[in-house]
Amino acid sequence: MIHTTDIVERLSRTLGAAAAQDVAWAVETAFDDLQERTFQTEFRSLHAVLQRLSEAQERSEARLDRLEQVVTELAEAQKRSEARLDRLEQVVTELAEAQKRSEARLDRLEQVVTELAEAQKRTEAKMADLAEAQRRTEARLDDTNKQLGGLSATVGYTLENEAYRHLPALLAKDYSLELLEPLDRDYVTDRQGRDWEVNILGRGRWQGRSVTVVGESKVQLSTRDVDRFLDHRVAALKEVLGEVFPVIVAHMTTQKAVRDHARSRGVALYLSSRFGR
Repeated sequence: MIHTTDIVERLSRTLGAAAAQDVAWAVETAFDDLQERTFQTEFRSLHAVLQRLSEAQERSEARLDRLEQVVTELAEAQKRSEARLDRLEQVVTELAEAQKRSEARLDRLEQVVTELAEAQKRTEAKMADLAEAQRRTEARLDDTNKQLGGLSATVGYTLENEAYRHLPALLAKDYSLELLEPLDRDYVTDRQGRDWEVNILGRGRWQGRSVTVVGESKVQLSTRDVDRFLDHRVAALKEVLGEVFPVIVAHMTTQKAVRDHARSRGVALYLSSRFGR
């Protein structure tokens, strides 16, 4: 602020009162004008600053709005994450419980497998013992079969020998068959060159015709034995022996029907019980 009174007093000494008054007025006017222009310039500068601050404030508020939205979205996302974490925690808890149950079942299963393995070992040991017992049994059976085979052969030869002695008279009595040679055991070769063992063999005459007595001896006779004798041995030898008179001797039959079956097929059947009568 300019004090014109001081200026007038100082200039009055030199310029006089009127001139000093004029100069003081001019200075005050110039100062006021300068002060006005300075104020306007500063005001405009301040307005510009305020404008920029307002725009910055608006931008800040816009950013704050966006930030608030982002924070809100993050809060919602956090809530969803917490909800998912809660569900995940529940699932993990359930899985942990299921794992405990699975481990308990695995423990029981492991125990069962161990028990089965032990039982398998015991079974294998028993099977080994049974196999050894089976081998011993088979060895004993082989010995028994050999003995039975020898005994059967002995019985068979004995039966045949008895047949050689008694059949000529029985055949002559029952069938009017005359033997032309003693009965014996022998081999006969068929047309295919195969040798057939014949237990009872001999030539004879029956009803005015030449026949060959072909006989089989069996300790125990079945209908299947009768059929096998006729369909295989007798059928194969007819081609080389001509007419065959089939005879079977046995100690016994497997069933009553065997005798009727033999007669129906034309076989002369004799049981050893008739020998010596």
